[in-house]
Amino acid sequence: MSGLRLCSGSMLWMVLLSAVLAGCGSKVINRAPVEDRGVVILPSRPVAVAEPVAPQIKALPGSENAGKSGYYTVKPGDTLIRIALDHGQGAKDIARWSGVENPHRIEVGQVLRVEPPAGGAVVSKPVTAASATPLTPAPAPSPARAAATDRPIAASAPAATAPAPLPATDDEIGWIWPTGGAVLAGFDEVKNKGLDIAGTAGEPVLAAADGRVVYVGAGLRGYGNLIILKHNNTYLTAYAHNQTLLVKEDQAVRKGQKIAEMGNSDADRVKLHFEVRRQGKPVDPAKYLPAR
Repeated sequence: MSGLRLCSGSMLWMVLLSAVLAGCGSKVINRAPVEDRGVVILPSRPVAVAEPVAPQIKALPGSENAGKSGYYTVKPGDTLIRIALDHGQGAKDIARWSGVENPHRIEVGQVLRVEPPAGGAVVSKPVTAASATPLTPAPAPSPARAAATDRPIAASAPAATAPAPLPATDDEIGWIWPTGGAVLAGFDEVKNKGLDIAGTAGEPVLAAADGRVVYVGAGLRGYGNLIILKHNNTYLTAYAHNQTLLVKEDQAVRKGQKIAEMGNSDADRVKLHFEVRRQGKPVDPAKYLPAR
């Protein structure tokens, strides 16, 4: 009997346990939401890759004229004064023809017009004696100031006149010696592009022919205080190493007019360095000056 009770009890417990397990299997358990703080992977999209931007190269003034006749491409070490002298022109004329606003700032690779445009050539008429005005010499500045400046040195020189009319032909020039001293060094196309003429400090330097002043200053290395005259479309003359300059750019001058006083600026002694340039090329002045 007791065995039957034990068995019945066991069976009862087994039935109860089965019911509990069956209930557990059918019950829905609500779980707490889980927040994922990891990396969220989004659907892939095409990525636009920026193309490299090519650097913009600045076009230098006048570059469209490179290589053309009547034009010059600026090289390292060039100055507008040197370019003008080597092409038989005035620096201001080249600046005007080329649209250069600041003559002291030109760039390597820049192309300059070194021949006058059509209709821009200089006037070709002789200078009459009445058209030139005598000058009053001005006191000489200190050598240090004279060497450092690129401007006219004679403060009391008269105001610049209109560009001077020039001799029409080479035969009308009628050259004279710019000073009366002995020749210290003759012409050499490589070593000395003119004549070195002896003299004393303050001695007059004369214009060798009628013409127009196209440069006054000390901006050309090796020449000191310099004056350049344009006589016609073929010839220039240069007067270097002066202590005082007595004319201004664009001023008309006449043959024999005092334009400077001799000195030793950028030179080892007092002397006048005198050049004649034919279409910008140095030529022997002795072949043009009268025999002494």
